[in-house]
Amino acid sequence: MILSEYSKEQLTKFRDEAAAQLAAYKEKGIKLDLTRGKPEKGQLDLTADMMDALTSSSDFKCESGMDCRNYGILDGIPEAKRLFSELLGLPESMILVCGNSSLNLMFDTVARCMLFGVAGGAKPWGQQGEIKFLCPSPGYDRHFAVTETFGIQLIPVTMRADGPDMDEVRALAEKDPSVKGMWCVPKFSNPDGITYSDAVVEALASMKPAADDFRIFWDNAYAVHELYDEDVPLLDIFETAKKYGNEDRIFYFASTSKISFPGAGVAIMAASEKNLAQIRPILGKQTIGFDKINQLRHVRYFKDAAGVRAMMRRHADILRPKFEAVDEILTRELGGLGIAEWTKPKGGYFISLNVQEGCAKRVYDTAKEVGVALTAAGATFPYGKDPLDKNLRLAPSFPPMADLIAATEILCACVRYVAAEKLLAE
Repeated sequence: MILSEYSKEQLTKFRDEAAAQLAAYKEKGIKLDLTRGKPEKGQLDLTADMMDALTSSSDFKCESGMDCRNYGILDGIPEAKRLFSELLGLPESMILVCGNSSLNLMFDTVARCMLFGVAGGAKPWGQQGEIKFLCPSPGYDRHFAVTETFGIQLIPVTMRADGPDMDEVRALAEKDPSVKGMWCVPKFSNPDGITYSDAVVEALASMKPAADDFRIFWDNAYAVHELYDEDVPLLDIFETAKKYGNEDRIFYFASTSKISFPGAGVAIMAASEKNLAQIRPILGKQTIGFDKINQLRHVRYFKDAAGVRAMMRRHADILRPKFEAVDEILTRELGGLGIAEWTKPKGGYFISLNVQEGCAKRVYDTAKEVGVALTAAGATFPYGKDPLDKNLRLAPSFPPMADLIAATEILCACVRYVAAEKLLAE
């Protein structure tokens, strides 16, 4: 029986039972955190022996003969390019192997577009007046923050079960030349866990933006982050765009942040030769070269793409029980009540929870009062404004299992309490 069919007396009892649960939790002085999708200690321990991949007696020369301890090689050592090429299915010639953070690369890329424009563009974005970016929502708050930092107007686009609503994307990008770009997390999207369908990738690759300097920021952060022994395919964006002569449209990003060490991994950018011809000289003024020792360490440790995939299966063995525990609790505590829906991702780092319209902020505040920290309601939308006030992002990876179970049970009590309170007020 769904909650909206309860009588007033039943609703009152339902609300009071949830309130009593929350009061009991609050008395315990609980402090639990479901905010950010960080690997837990056990995951970090998986690659702890990477520190031994290079020692003081190691040969620090890469395949080209360059001593990785010295200056030189702007765009990545050859064996690191090959590793990412095998892992992501990208030509080595398109890859720049850079520092430790793909988010840093994305920020720098937006800054470069603002200051210098893009290859083939008439003027830098920063000289064109008001410019706009398309933001599939719910989406990644840090993406939105990057473009907002530069004063770019953020335009939300609805996320469907197979990716962004391409009718909306085309209506905006093909009619408005001030729309200069679009954020995409194409595989196991943050937070919904959606992988773009072939039809969506094809539509993105083939559409005809009004701006000739339009760019898609393709953040393939979860390219090899399956939770199950099932490879979830994603259509090759470069090969698809090339069919339509649009390969210059794509800026591609990835990293090992949730493969080796967040903050101490290796990040890459991939782009067409035309784009790289513009980017390399500017990058050469910014840095003499990135951390080649770290690149060499990663290659010596993983050896090849098969080595990375084997490690990711070990990560999945740690993550999968946590995602399944959250789903089991949500199903048990909220299933059949008609007050919440949630995703069941096959990979990535997040679960997207939709509560009743107008209730997400109240659920967030209620959980905070009890001692459970959630990512702020609205964070998954541009400017932190969820128009329906219903989406909450859950991050199961970091807390120990006991804490994760307790936090999810408390969250469910919050959802039940707020839902009953709302229905009683109607």
